[in-house]
Amino acid sequence: MMIGKGKIIKNKGIFKFNFTVEHDNNLNSHAIARACDDMAKTKTGAIMVITQMDDLAVFTESGVEMNAEISVPMIESIFYKNSPLHDGATIIRDNYIVATRVILPISSSTTIPARFGLRHRAAIGLSQETDAMVIVVSEETGNISVAREGRLATKIEPFQLRERLGGILQDTSSGT
Repeated sequence: MMIGKGKIIKNKGIFKFNFTVEHDNNLNSHAIARACDDMAKTKTGAIMVITQMDDLAVFTESGVEMNAEISVPMIESIFYKNSPLHDGATIIRDNYIVATRVILPISSSTTIPARFGLRHRAAIGLSQETDAMVIVVSEETGNISVAREGRLATKIEPFQLRERLGGILQDTSSGT
């Protein structure tokens, strides 16, 4: 599985290339942050994966393929509790939702506090194995969390989320 993701090659230095990935579509961090804020207010659970170099194809195959441009209504409709797509994670690449209902690996770490549920454990698990940023909205507390490199930052405000997302790709939103 690690070879298929390219992780073993990148992280172990078997092949080292110095190249820049050109993104055709920039990430609409405003829409993601606003949707997370809306879902946090209604305690709608969500887990979104923002890809970087790892394309996560091995994980997208476990879900429902999509090719939907990011928008607040699209994100909120996916995670609406009666939606057939709300279970599992949504994977976002560039400015598109590429798959939803995706099954993610759960972290086996024994140091994760018991107050965190499966969404948070999946977010940490995926961020331990890939370079993705994983956003979680807790349906229990309404808090927004971000997992990156196996670490979980909790109680993230929407403006902080937008700043973190802006660090990944350029923002295409106009601020409205």
